[in-house]
Formats: sequence, structure tokens, C-alpha cells
Amino acid sequence: MKLRNLLYVMFVASVWQFTPLMAETVVTVNAKKPGAAIQKTQWGIFFEDINYAADGGLYGELLKNRSFEFTPDHLMGWQAFGKVEIKDDGPFDKNPHYVRLSSAGHRDLWTGLQNEGYFGIGLEKDAEYRFTVWARVPDGQPQWLWIQFVDQNTMAEHQEFTNTDLKVDSKEWKKYTVTIKSPRTIEKAQLRLFLCNERRRSGSGVMDVEHVSLFPVDTYRGHENGMRKDVAQALEDLHPGVFRFPGGCIVEGTTLDLRYKWKNTVGPVENRPINKNRWENTFTYRYYPDYFQSYGLGFFEYFQLAEEIGAEPLPVLSVGLSCQFQNDSESQHAPCTKEGLQEFIDDCIDLIDFANGDPAKNEWAKLRADMGHPEPFNLKFLAIGNEQWEQPYFDRLAIIVPEVRKAHPEIKIIGTSGPNAEDDHFRNGWPAMRKLKADLVDEHFYRDIKWYQNWMNRYDDRTFYTKDGPRVFAGEWACHDRGKKWNHAGASIYEAAFMTNIERNADLVHMATYAPLFAHVDGWQWRPDLIWYDNLHTARTASYYVQQLYMLNRGTNVLPTTVAIDGGKPSLNPVPKGEDGVFASSVTDKQKGEIIVKVINTTAEAQPLTINIGGLKLASRPTTAEVTTLDCSDYEAENVPSRPETVCPVSGKVSVQSDSHAMSLHVTLPAKTFQVYKVKTK
Repeated sequence: MKLRNLLYVMFVASVWQFTPLMAETVVTVNAKKPGAAIQKTQWGIFFEDINYAADGGLYGELLKNRSFEFTPDHLMGWQAFGKVEIKDDGPFDKNPHYVRLSSAGHRDLWTGLQNEGYFGIGLEKDAEYRFTVWARVPDGQPQWLWIQFVDQNTMAEHQEFTNTDLKVDSKEWKKYTVTIKSPRTIEKAQLRLFLCNERRRSGSGVMDVEHVSLFPVDTYRGHENGMRKDVAQALEDLHPGVFRFPGGCIVEGTTLDLRYKWKNTVGPVENRPINKNRWENTFTYRYYPDYFQSYGLGFFEYFQLAEEIGAEPLPVLSVGLSCQFQNDSESQHAPCTKEGLQEFIDDCIDLIDFANGDPAKNEWAKLRADMGHPEPFNLKFLAIGNEQWEQPYFDRLAIIVPEVRKAHPEIKIIGTSGPNAEDDHFRNGWPAMRKLKADLVDEHFYRDIKWYQNWMNRYDDRTFYTKDGPRVFAGEWACHDRGKKWNHAGASIYEAAFMTNIERNADLVHMATYAPLFAHVDGWQWRPDLIWYDNLHTARTASYYVQQLYMLNRGTNVLPTTVAIDGGKPSLNPVPKGEDGVFASSVTDKQKGEIIVKVINTTAEAQPLTINIGGLKLASRPTTAEVTTLDCSDYEAENVPSRPETVCPVSGKVSVQSDSHAMSLHVTLPAKTFQVYKVKTK
């Protein structure tokens, strides 16, 4: 990496010498007149449990169907052998099913279970794993579990590569724990359990098992019910300002009964009922019949994760509408009356109390404290509804919002303008949100490159976006090629260019979150996605690095910035609609004493570039500037878990010149490249 940085610096320093005949782009920055304040929340992330983002992804649990509650097959994810029965009078009322293991009737016949994990179980050599199980021996006779990590498809003599014993000796339900060290690294292991005696012979008694769980000991921040460390670390490394969760369409549900109910996701993890994931059924061409939500990653964990990565939490709750794409009859939604929506009103108010309330005065706040967080989570925002539209949404929101504001006037309410960003639903949604006095309006635009080329000035339009209206939350957006919906560098460069429009309109756009966030290489349904992973590795995409460069260089205030191409008139964006060009925006960080200029070349040719920064006293001007480059010129380059650094940022320095009017940087901006220039003022 050091050699790569050095070569880049040499390139930047020399290339200006031999390109004087090319058309020059001039970016002019006025550092003397800082503009709109930039919200801490301007750049953030959006989590939805799609593409196995929770179970099998961010959530650290390695076993599938740990509580035997999947339907219609309670042993989905497990292979059972010997004498195995499903019972439904277990110790947890919301997860009543468990497994009874009984003697197979012969010393050479075995009873047990084997779990396949999520596309296998990823194990690291010398890493420790915490196996837990709730178990009992109904007749009081001690029995043993023989626990193995196995490689089902090995050509070695033994499938198992580690063995551990666990004695169960109580007639009452009890939680047992054992720590297991893996002697090898394997991406697709399985967990095998035998009922046995103390000599590892076939068991002759009976054992009941429930909530069988396996976690890495080394989770993110060390939480027992924690996150997969490398995946969560990728979120922390972004430094997001806001964290929207848990969706997305799963908030709505295919039916109201299948919507995301936050109250089912808090309290003891053993007694959180599962839910069928809305994304199981949506795409028959990528169908996963075993896609359920364990709710082990629940609202407490979302709030805790937001706090630990330094982001403002932004929960989204149901407005009483099931998914409007899938349900077009009023009878499929909650009645549009205060009585019909009382459950949804209570959900909103109770969630705010759960997040912020006094444990001595509120039952939901007490539950938060009992879960280990007596201090409030300092929730400031609440979104009601995902991407619903027209009167069914407006009418329900008009009932719910006044009740929420009456109970918690301090909370900012976010409404939505529908699933699109330019249709009639959108144009009708904004006036409705203004009438309801929403604080922000959530816009969604998953679009191709041509759309982004045509909308590079989207938020400059202050006839539609009025200064006294709600602020914008670009809640779900991503760029893709037509017919190429995957994370290649060619699309990410347009995301970087579009973000200059968001940044220079920071007075209007207070939040923007790329979506979706996660995808498992063996279990995805939607792309592009920001972070990909298999069972052992992660890949931060080119789009990830675009987002990270903006988040790490957010600044405190916008600086007036114009672009002029080949001697033309300076403007905010001189590129005609639908065309490639050079795009720029600038900010100042008053706390750090920095001026940060972001420049993107979407063309296929290198561009001579001059950056003029005016308004700085001569004594405060440095002689060099830092530059970070994301080279996206290899159009189809893609970061995947097996090649995670195909496209990644490179850092270096460039010289700064000064005269009586301004300081200047003279460089060549390579084709299809995003560069961030950071000038530290003295």
C-alpha cells in the first residue's frame, strides 16, 4: 500500500506538466463565507433484514432455528437421527417448542441433532465459541451431550475435528454453557450433538433441549448476545451520523400479522418469538423457504449498536398499513380510526419511553434498564411508515402523529413521499407531509446511471423544496447499471457525483442513507448492497468507500463552490442533463481547521484541474494538501470477499501555490475518479 501511495503522489505531481492542451476545469471555493450548517445526521446507514442481513449476517448467532420454532417444519435447519420428538410445552411461552432426545434402544444406535448453520458455520482457527443450551433430564438421571464441530464433506478419516462433553443433571430447565475452541479454519462446518453417557456411548435415558445456541466469544464489543465482529466493525469504520432500522418493507409486512413488531424483539432472547421474514416470499427467482427472523437482533441491540458506532438511532414503525404493493384493499389494513390504530399509536409512544424514559416511572424504560442500559438512548427521531402513499397513508398518519406529538413533542417525526422520487405519489406526498407538519420526508430512489445523470441538480430546485417546509431524508438510494445491478466501480462514481448535490444543499437535506446495507454471497435477493460477506470474510464495496469518504469528511458548514469548464461560466453544476462531467462541492470543518473539497470526474478522459480557494489570509495557507483518491476507471471492478481490495482509496499529498488573491492546487483529475482534497489552515 505504501508503494502504491508513493506512485500516486509522483503521478499527481508530474502529470500537470504534460497536459496543458486539454480543456481545463476550474473549481472555485469561497472559504470566507461559510454557508449552511451540516447536520451530524447528514450521512448515515440503513439496515433492513434482507439478503440475510441479521441472522446469518450482522447478528453473531451461528445456528439456524435455535428454538425449533420455524414452520411448518420445526426441525428446519436441523438433521435429526435416532429417537427425536418435538414437544410444545417448553419453558418459554413465546417459544414453546423444544426437542426430546431419547435412547435409540441399542448401544450402536444413536440419537442426536446436526445443525447446518446459515450456509454452513464459519469457524476460525484457535477462536473460541460459546455453546449454550437450555436443557433438563425429566427422569432426573444425568445424561451427556457430545458436541462436535464437523466437516460433513471431508475426505479425512474423521468428519469431526473437535469434541466436547456437556453434562445435564437437573430435572428443571436450566441454562448450560461450554466454551469450545476450533482447531481449524473452515467456512462451512456443521454442529453435531449426540445423546450419550459419560463414556461417550449411546445414551440410555432422556434429555430435553431448547434454545441451542452458538456464538463467537469475540463478538463486537464483547456482548454475549452480540454482533459478528468484522461486519459490525465495517459499520463503525464508516462513522455514520444516523442509523435507520429495522426497515424497509419488513416494517409493513406482507400482512399486518407479519409486520415487524418491536415489542417482540426485547426482553430475554430465549423468549423472543420468531417472525417469517417478508423477503422469504417476495422473489420466486431467488427464493429462501427458511428465511425467518429470530429477533435476537432486536430493538435493544439496534439502539445499543447505534450508540456504539456513534450514530443517531432512527427507528421506523408501522402506520397500520400492510405492504401496499401486495395489498390493495382497505380490509387488509388496520381500520383508519383512532380505535383501529390505537395499537400503532401505543407502539410509537411506548418505544420512545423504552428508549428515553425513566426506569423508576415507566415499565418500558424499566425493561431497558433490566436489559443492561439504565441510561436513556437519547432517541430524537421517529419514522412512521416506510414507503406508503396517498390517502390510506395520509389519513392514518394524521391520526397517529398528533397523539405522538402530544406525548412526546421533543421527537422529530419523519413521513414518507412514497416508493418513487418523481411520480404522482411523490408529488402528492410532499404537500401532504407539509400539511401534517412532518419534520422530514423520506425519499427513495433506486435508479440507474442515466437517472442520476439527469438528476444531478435535484435539490437545487427551491420551487418544489421550499425553505420553510420539511427537510429531506434520502432514506433509500443506490445507483446501478441497466441490467447490471451489482456493486461495480462504474456505478459508484455516479453516487459520488450525486452526493455533491446533497452536500451543497445541506440546509435542505438533513439525512441520506444508502441502501441496502448488507448481503450474504450465498443468500442475497437484492443488489447492489454496501457490504458483502461470506461466513468468514467481508468485502467493502466501491460504494462503501464513496460513503466513507463523505462521512469522514463531513465538515461543519458548506462553502460556496462553483465549477467552470474550459473557460465557461462558473456555476454550481455546469454539466448538461444526462451527460458526464466534473462535479464538486466543498465544506469547512471549523473545529478541525480544515477546508475539504470533493471533486468527481465521471468522464472517460483525464481532466486538468485547478482548485482555487479564496478568502484565507496568507499566513493561514499551507504549502501542501492531503488528497485521497478512489479510482473507478476499471468500470466493472468489484470488491468481493475473495478480492476485498480491488477498488479502495489511496492517500497522498499535493503542492499548494499561493498568490495575493487565493491559494491554488494544479493537478490532473484522472478519468472516472473521486478525489477528496483536505487543506489544513493554520
